[in-house]
Amino acid sequence: MLNEKEMREWREWAQSDALREDMRRVEKNRHNPFMVNGCVDLDKYIRFLTEFNAFANHARKPFHRIIDKDMRL
Repeated sequence: MLNEKEMREWREWAQSDALREDMRRVEKNRHNPFMVNGCVDLDKYIRFLTEFNAFANHARKPFHRIIDKDMRL
């Protein structure tokens, strides 16, 4: 829990022009590595997940096909 002095500092910081300008710069330079020409590139996303899984050293689970006549979300 923050004390009164810390809360006052956070409020002052939240209203600072420098913070707002920094957040504008961050937003302007934001980059999503999975987007290509405005669409999600699933191949890049799956490649990332596969490589991250290898990095995390998790064994792959065997594929089990879902068999159902009526599948709804």
